[in-house]
Amino acid sequence: MEVLDYYIKSAPSSQNALDIFKGEWASMFPGSAALAAGIVPLFEDNRVAWAIEKFNGVESKHIVELGPLEAGHTYMLEKHGAASITAVEANSRAYLKCLIVKEVMGLQKAHFLCGDCVEYLRSSHNKFDVCLASGILYHMANPVELISLIAKASDQVFIWTHYYDGAIIHAQPHISPKFPAQVATEHEGFKYTAYRQEYQVALDYAGFCGGSSAFSHWMNREDILSCLKYFGLTEIEINFEQLDHPNGPCFALVAMRPRTLQS
Repeated sequence: MEVLDYYIKSAPSSQNALDIFKGEWASMFPGSAALAAGIVPLFEDNRVAWAIEKFNGVESKHIVELGPLEAGHTYMLEKHGAASITAVEANSRAYLKCLIVKEVMGLQKAHFLCGDCVEYLRSSHNKFDVCLASGILYHMANPVELISLIAKASDQVFIWTHYYDGAIIHAQPHISPKFPAQVATEHEGFKYTAYRQEYQVALDYAGFCGGSSAFSHWMNREDILSCLKYFGLTEIEINFEQLDHPNGPCFALVAMRPRTLQS
């Protein structure tokens, strides 16, 4: 592109802003917005609606959101009355898309931070009422560290994630080559098996929204649940489990510290 191609010659519009990242959006905007972007209904996500219900609502609550992607879930949290949403996004292009959404959708309670959420949680002493971690655990090089940090930051968490199941994954030739190795490892005394996942050709896509390295480590289902309990988030409810997801088995969960132990 030449420099003059970056100028907009039509009247200002929300669609002009979205078209800065034309072809890179994953999210479909709410029906009333009539905006062309992606195809995934993340602004009207049943998984997040379920989590909000399990949290007895988020009205007047302070929330940390890890990996907001395109702020669809952020929008839902604000719409349901959250007092504040601190959303931490490491992908600089996704971060800029979040800022576009903030302006286009008029978000007032959300504050977007550009940086790594693990580094943020390591350095922050803030305590939040709720943590939202959708689509991020399976992008971590050290997923157990993320769970341990979440447990320090909040007594209530929503997680949607893929998990490793050897029988299911190796029956799918389009994804099984992405998992070349596994290793027994440990973090803060929690022992588990880490399954190396490599992004491969996905790294060539401008709209890539995975982790910050060329690989990540997946956990199996049992280890995820055991890890949450190990770090004190023992009250767990599971929903939206999908064994035939094209990218590997996945589930959503809400995990909480027992109410008598919540700070």
